[in-house]
Amino acid sequence: QVQLVESGGGLVQPGGSLRLSCAASGSIFSIEAMGWYRQAPGKQRELVATITSGGVLNYPTYADSVWARSTISRDNAKNTVYLQIDILRPEDTAVYYCNSRINWRPNAYWGQGTQVTVSS
Repeated sequence: QVQLVESGGGLVQPGGSLRLSCAASGSIFSIEAMGWYRQAPGKQRELVATITSGGVLNYPTYADSVWARSTISRDNAKNTVYLQIDILRPEDTAVYYCNSRINWRPNAYWGQGTQVTVSS
């Protein structure tokens, strides 16, 4: 059984930074992609950033809303993905969910979510 466990959410002031972590555990022999989605109150879940594995190289993609101020990275040895967002804005407030495609399964795995609140 595979699990995704997120950490790093919390309350941050506007203009601040945040680093989220998501570790995958369980019976894993391949991780094709890892990423982050977020869902704000009353809104649909949206993609924030993903990173796929091309063997030695990892390929990141970002939503337009965060691309200039965020970095997604991956530690393949630890099956962990990180998301750093800088210059946080109140509109970044949401529950952030880790998402991963593992073991070539058609459906991705999801974490339980971590709350990020940007407020003064």
